Amino acid sequence: MQYVYGIHAVDSLLRENPKSVQHLLLQVGREDKRIASLLALANNQGVSVLREPRAGLDKLVNGRHQGVVALLLQGSSAGDGSEAANLWDERQLLAWVENKGNPLLILVLDGVTDPHNLGACLRSADAAGVDAVVVPRDKSADLTAVARKVACGAAEVVPFVRVTNISRTLQALQERGVWLFGTRDEAEQSLYDCDLTASLALIMGAEGKGMRRLTREQCDHLIRLPMAGSVSSLNVSVAAGIFLFEAVRQRL
Repeated sequence: MQYVYGIHAVDSLLRENPKSVQHLLLQVGREDKRIASLLALANNQGVSVLREPRAGLDKLVNGRHQGVVALLLQGSSAGDGSEAANLWDERQLLAWVENKGNPLLILVLDGVTDPHNLGACLRSADAAGVDAVVVPRDKSADLTAVARKVACGAAEVVPFVRVTNISRTLQALQERGVWLFGTRDEAEQSLYDCDLTASLALIMGAEGKGMRRLTREQCDHLIRLPMAGSVSSLNVSVAAGIFLFEAVRQRL
């Protein structure tokens, strides 16, 4: 059974992809304004609503559900009309790149496996106006309930691209004029010495291991975040936010 929980995540789901929702479960006894707003939104979208005791929601969700859980239809991502419009494949990504006039900003997560980190990266990507987030299909976190909850609605709106071969996708992006900036602690060039105003893909490596060797060798530039304290690196989602917003700052 697949589900999305939390007020922000469910609100975004109901607005962006209501056809994927089988039932909306609301906690018995919760009648505050935010719950009333979700109830009205569900009614407007034709989504059925059931009331469930808190104990029942606690059994469904291993996390802070805030009295709101959306049960998803089985097979909702099988192309039956309920698939979210922001779930792309490589073909859709490359078509977007070819047709977009303004400089692109793409975030590539090379093997980030923690759903909390994925959700946080999506949230930062949405705030920075990223055009797409690209992940490999294998050995990578997916849009689980945890990732969606942490993303606070960004998982339903940021284009999310699952690709079979990251190396092939990166090469295709290069061929279409997108510069590849890989992040590496040992890189010689600082983030703040880079020109990030052209179309680019920022590549963040996996937690602990960083980018894979083949991915690293494919990059046009390797850049680092200057560290002044005793720690040698930051959490991947924190680092991604810093890198992305430096690109945003340069483009203002």
